[in-house]
Amino acid sequence: MAVRNVTIEGPYDFDRVLERLALDPLNAVDQDARSVKVPYYCPSGNGEVIHVQATGSTDEPEFSITFENEENLDEKQNRISDIFQWQTGLHEMHEHFMQTDLKPIFEEHIGTPIILEFDPFATIIKSIIHQQLNLKFAFTLTHRFVTTYGWEKNGVWFYPSPEKVSALTVEELRELQFSQRKAEYVIGVGQKVSSGELDLAKLSTQTDEEVIKELTKIRGIGPWTAQSFLLFGLGRPNLFPKADIGIQNAIKKLFQMEQKPTMDELDEFSTSWHPYLSYASLYLWRSIE
Repeated sequence: MAVRNVTIEGPYDFDRVLERLALDPLNAVDQDARSVKVPYYCPSGNGEVIHVQATGSTDEPEFSITFENEENLDEKQNRISDIFQWQTGLHEMHEHFMQTDLKPIFEEHIGTPIILEFDPFATIIKSIIHQQLNLKFAFTLTHRFVTTYGWEKNGVWFYPSPEKVSALTVEELRELQFSQRKAEYVIGVGQKVSSGELDLAKLSTQTDEEVIKELTKIRGIGPWTAQSFLLFGLGRPNLFPKADIGIQNAIKKLFQMEQKPTMDELDEFSTSWHPYLSYASLYLWRSIE
């Protein structure tokens, strides 16, 4: 076992992070202890559970990270930092929005970071499962999928590997209440990743436009899923999925509009939110949760 302590720049509200993570029943969150157990997907195919606990405050954030062993500590700590976006200070972003029409929701939700899903492949699979489903059933279906075909360690669930997913049949997923198409999409992505046709590591080095172009070639992945991967798989800072119903509803509510905004109105609203459109999206979502 190894323990490392980390101090980052505030504001950073880890309690809001845990609140969001707790929505997914697969996540091992303890809000009272201000901690979460993170599944770390080792390159070897094995997994390690990393325990992250907040020991500081929103203004002065500090964390204790407990690792199962001392192997590759820097690599594992860097991954945790990346997941929780500790390297991205929120101060400048927050000050930017204090000068915009989103000031009220940024004051209310100060220190809310973008956090990544725990694994890039899991990010895509989860996004496909969640397509066109209400949130409650989306989490239920994802939970069935992972607990049936993934694996568990120390109370933490790991998504199945691309190789495992590629070998599934549509009939097996239909038994979990997947639609025919959704089952085909999930298996298809597993096949492309396991064969090397889709290189998820390479995507992290490409521009947003290149990633969207690469992903939308794949059956079952449209612009919404590609943008979701950029935002919650790679943590890209300047994405605004304006076709998202939640964002449209949030803007309608915030600006007291009689109808949902048009695409042109969304473009006009978002002009002053660059280069932090992803944070505008996140805080708009939070404002109606």
